[in-house]
Amino acid sequence: MAQEEAAELPPLEVTAKKTAKKKKAVPAKAAQPVPQSAPAETVADEAPAPVTVSGEPSIGTSTVDITSQDLERLNPTDIKGVFSGQPGILVGSPLPASQKVYVNGFEETTLAVTIDGAAQNNKVFHHNGTNFIDPTLLKAVRVDAGVAPADAGFGALAGSIAYETKDVGDLLDRDGLGGFAKTQFNTNGNVFTTNLAAYGMSNGFEILSYFSLGDGDDFEAGNGRTVGGTETNYLSGLGKVAYQALSGDRFELSHERFSDDALRPYRANFTRPPIGLEPLYRTYDLDRQTTVFNYSDATPRGWWDPKVVIAHSKTEVCTPTVDRFTGDVSPVYGESESFNGKAENKFSFDIGNVIAGVDFTSRSASLAYPGEYMDEESDVVGGYAQARLEPIEGTRVSLGGRADHQWFTGTSGQTFEDSGLSGNISGEQDLFGRFLTAKAGYSHVWGGVPLAENYIMNPNWRYLDGPKSVEADNYTAGLVARYQGWTLEGSVFRSEIDNARVAAYSDATLGALRARDIESEGFEIGVGYDWGNGFLRVKYVNIDVSIDGKPADSDTGTYVATPVGEIITITGVHTFAGTGLTIGADAEIAPEYDYVIAGSPPYKSYKVFNAFAEYKPGLPYDLTFRADVRNIFDETYADRATYGQEFGIVTPLYEPGRSFLLSTTAKF
Repeated sequence: MAQEEAAELPPLEVTAKKTAKKKKAVPAKAAQPVPQSAPAETVADEAPAPVTVSGEPSIGTSTVDITSQDLERLNPTDIKGVFSGQPGILVGSPLPASQKVYVNGFEETTLAVTIDGAAQNNKVFHHNGTNFIDPTLLKAVRVDAGVAPADAGFGALAGSIAYETKDVGDLLDRDGLGGFAKTQFNTNGNVFTTNLAAYGMSNGFEILSYFSLGDGDDFEAGNGRTVGGTETNYLSGLGKVAYQALSGDRFELSHERFSDDALRPYRANFTRPPIGLEPLYRTYDLDRQTTVFNYSDATPRGWWDPKVVIAHSKTEVCTPTVDRFTGDVSPVYGESESFNGKAENKFSFDIGNVIAGVDFTSRSASLAYPGEYMDEESDVVGGYAQARLEPIEGTRVSLGGRADHQWFTGTSGQTFEDSGLSGNISGEQDLFGRFLTAKAGYSHVWGGVPLAENYIMNPNWRYLDGPKSVEADNYTAGLVARYQGWTLEGSVFRSEIDNARVAAYSDATLGALRARDIESEGFEIGVGYDWGNGFLRVKYVNIDVSIDGKPADSDTGTYVATPVGEIITITGVHTFAGTGLTIGADAEIAPEYDYVIAGSPPYKSYKVFNAFAEYKPGLPYDLTFRADVRNIFDETYADRATYGQEFGIVTPLYEPGRSFLLSTTAKF
């Protein structure tokens, strides 16, 4: 039931132009380099100062900031679209139900992932994705690849991902009411999506209500064949209430939920001939929800800038399992739950600031099977501090550390304890003014014992002396040059994770203890030109991932890593001033990759091209009309991070063929 085969099958800064709004006051910071995700209309040499939505800027690390303007330009329909144009961030599978995010080859389960500060623990089923997020809810995303700061949270082995959703202050700049409606139609699968939102602000009170609905049929791949089990059928929503007192005290409560209930391939991340009496498809009933309470002071004073977060997140999966010999159907329920919180304060002074605090994370993973119930639990408490300083002009330094203690409980009820220290240091040095900046970073991370996947838990596991705690070391270095709108950058990186836990159901004695050592190393080069009303960017990444000293494959790498190789992205956008018209195009090119396990064919090359046109005619209700064409040349391909491309017995899920998307948005 668990693995089907005997063989062994892994703080947020947003830069954007904003109108004045009733938001948290932010003390002035030292000038930071313009991020590569700057919007098209931002001129590199005259960029506005960064606006910190939450968290603090990373220094000397490989950071990707995806702003609200980036998301508007990308018009993503799933989490894969959110990271379009970022070659080091891959998303396997075309199905949101089985999509997994990989950063420099490491699966997101090895990163500290948060949604509005709520730690995520969504390792439920190896045929499922790990985070289901409606991209239309997102305000911004921040990725720290490799080196992450101590205040990013516990478990940032290979970095961190912070998702932040929209709030009223991003939609209104004064007291009043507002709303928007967006409809979109995708010709490939006849998919309709509808987004509706209403919000208001009055005398410090804020309220927001948002719903999104998607419905459609299976799509066709580039070869014209229908990819079964790919229909669209989801419902998502977001609600927020907040109050900001005259004293500056701000309280916010939010609840976000995403559900997907449709027929999927029997194994949702690939297709293969049924085994015995198994059907081709079965229902995957997925439900993820996150509730977050935030307290902050919108008028911080010197050494008093507190923040308190209490959050709860849960992911549930229910799917029927069919006995291969008798055909008997049994419902199986998997649940992953996380309860976390933190209390911290930012101490600001002339040369920078220090954020210090304490946090906790309580996680559980359980599986309910007819006649059986099993679970694992993890409780972690920690303390941390992170300093971000500019001791002299042009020199920026960030350093920090964490101390954590974990209590781990196995399926047999055995409890184990362990403690560990984590530290990071990074820096940037401007050379020749801001023409050239050198940067570097290093981190050592203690991650305790990760919970096993629900669907492979075994009540007969014997933990002996207990699983080993996972640890990681990350290194990064690079240069960025800027001149009159031009940007040229290059970086090298290496990450090593020791004792990454990949438990196996089949071995009662050692199944709970199985672990792997993973290495990812490579380099990235990018060049871009920003001419004010538009930009052109080209990025290239080359990443090799090894597991236990051998080339990674998608099966061995389940929940830890995936092969990457070479990826090239090209993005261009131009706005015709005074006309309301914006056009853009992008491409992703993946050359053939032959760093594979012995006996496997090389990963196939592919080239995908997309384009869009958007028109804002200046009519009432701020109408926007947009047309996208994706996979223009009908390429038949599976994304490099999609499962199963190494094995002849399975067929990977191919991406959609040529698709036309038509959308209309109205705001009031």
